Amino acid sequence: MTAVGILSAALATGGTWGVISLTDQGSGGSTGATSSSQGSGDSASVVPVSTAAKSNPDWNAVTDTVSPSVVAITVKSGSSGGEGSGVIIDDKGRVLTNDHVVSGAGDGARITVTLADGKTYAATIAGQDASTDLAVVTITDPPKDLKPITMGSSGGLEVGDPVMAVGNPLGLAGTVTTGIVSALNRPVATSSTQGQGQDPFGQQQSTPVVTSAIQTSAAINPGNSGGALVDAAGRLVGINSSIASLGGSGGQSGNIGIGFAIPVDEASWIAEQLIEDGSAQHAFLGVTPADGSATMGAATRSGAEVRQVSGGSAADKAGLRKGDLIVGVDGTNVSSAESLVGLIRAQRSDSTVSLSVIRDGQEQTIKAALGTAPSVQS
Repeated sequence: MTAVGILSAALATGGTWGVISLTDQGSGGSTGATSSSQGSGDSASVVPVSTAAKSNPDWNAVTDTVSPSVVAITVKSGSSGGEGSGVIIDDKGRVLTNDHVVSGAGDGARITVTLADGKTYAATIAGQDASTDLAVVTITDPPKDLKPITMGSSGGLEVGDPVMAVGNPLGLAGTVTTGIVSALNRPVATSSTQGQGQDPFGQQQSTPVVTSAIQTSAAINPGNSGGALVDAAGRLVGINSSIASLGGSGGQSGNIGIGFAIPVDEASWIAEQLIEDGSAQHAFLGVTPADGSATMGAATRSGAEVRQVSGGSAADKAGLRKGDLIVGVDGTNVSSAESLVGLIRAQRSDSTVSLSVIRDGQEQTIKAALGTAPSVQS
């Protein structure tokens, strides 16, 4: 199995490690898989059956509720192939997954979706967004009894909350694992142009993916990409996308207890656009950031230093200057350039954010009305 993406900048730990996306390449055909997602648009109304407290989740009930909403996705092109997971988001057959799961589906490629009951259907791509690593595929002639997943909110998550990952790791359909939310707003960057990573069909993906991710201890392995991360009530809170890998060599490895998911609040917004237009727009602040630091009294703060401000951009109109150090977005800490990019990219393009900025040794708040990115920028 070959890693699809590699961490473009290693997150700080004592050792060297990377982040890899989780397409399972070249394994045999999968049977049914599990994953979860709730739809946008014409989604069916599904009520969580598990209302257990966070301290005592009923994982049996959650599994029974979520599993029918998760699928296995297989892409075949000539002698090459890859597998991943996906989540049914509406009763029209739309499935939310990772872009890197289906990015190799060029001319002549065949995409199939296998439901939890083992039935397999042909599928087509409805839309793709490389910069957030999200895609929507549509099942051809879907059955009438599809069960879309119940949508949750990543905004209400807290570190320590119990979660379940559902997907198709290593072609093992219907696999569920449990853990906790280990961290929130973890900046994670993957790009197959870094090192030797490629998608399963050898096509370079030049667009960097920077996510303000949910970190989880639930076991995630190759093939889990596009699968569901759900809370104790069976509601979708994230789309599993990558794992930390010791060594950072780009080789596909298994779970070491550090997995990452795209928050559902971001994923659902992108999915709505992909269903409507086949592509997605992104928020644009209009700065070129770099890792930086500033001193305030006896303390030193790390953040995203503004190296350049685009004329006429949201940053320009808000009064940001070259040399400013951005240390927060809407109360969430910004510790690096990637952290800023991930947090801005998770916003809607018409939103207003409050930026905590250190200028001349003093912290101040600057509000910026975000614009629409002309390309993959921060």
